Amino acid sequence: MSACVLPPGIRVLERGWLSANNVLLFDGDTATLVDSGYVTHADQTVALLREALDGRRLGRLLNTHSHSDHIGGNAAVQRVFGCTIGVPAGIAEAVHAWDEAALLLSTAAQQGEAFRHDHVIAPGERLQMGGLEWQALAAPGHDMDALVFHAPDARLLISGDALWRDGFGILFAEVIGEGGGLAGARATLEVIARLPVERVIPGHGAPFVEVEEALNAAFARLRAFEEDGARMARNAIRACFTFTLLERRSLEIDGLPDYLAAVPLYREANTRFLGLSFGELAEWLLRELQRAGVARCDGHLLKAC
Repeated sequence: MSACVLPPGIRVLERGWLSANNVLLFDGDTATLVDSGYVTHADQTVALLREALDGRRLGRLLNTHSHSDHIGGNAAVQRVFGCTIGVPAGIAEAVHAWDEAALLLSTAAQQGEAFRHDHVIAPGERLQMGGLEWQALAAPGHDMDALVFHAPDARLLISGDALWRDGFGILFAEVIGEGGGLAGARATLEVIARLPVERVIPGHGAPFVEVEEALNAAFARLRAFEEDGARMARNAIRACFTFTLLERRSLEIDGLPDYLAAVPLYREANTRFLGLSFGELAEWLLRELQRAGVARCDGHLLKAC
């Protein structure tokens, strides 16, 4: 992988699971932050920001989309640094009402802390960050109301979970039955492919310059999901459950079928695409997680590796 050299006014705090990357963009003695990580990592996020800011003021926090690993630190960051918060226009109502189903918190059995947003960001809006002009662009698919931020002069994209080096985020709307996720993801990838982009700061993983390769991989994954909904559902179940296991560190094996049946994401994905009993789904998931080396059975517990 080639080195991705970013403009001097940008610093990426690359995070591991459970948090999304935090992107700091400096303008003199003031900074903008894009995305804040997961709620259980909030103290770590604050500590990392204190160090990176080095006495500068955090003026605002912007979110690419509404998922827990991107908005989970919002409340803590706003308390500590006194910044304003801007969210994509499409999620503003859910944030204001703190609708945990619409924000996929209860849907995926994840946590979050309610926060107050101060303004919304509409597709097409132009922003000054890190000495550059950026345009907010609609990026449906992973989150139907998501945004990406593009700086054409720097040929740079903050992509959230719309494009990673090796794919993109779960197509939740498609998996849970709302629809539009596949078409949205294709539209988003096609938009990105037409943009002047040579460097990408993704929501997860290191910034990269292999834009064409990443797009090819994303389109290939998307085609596979379009052709095989069961594959898409299995991917979603595996990824979301791994997130939960990493957060909780262990779960009772005997209780796994009931847990999968109780969580709306797993229940809907299984009903729509797999048609397994929840005992069968649990057995498949146990095999998959152990095969991938992300979990191990220890007596009556499934533990994260």
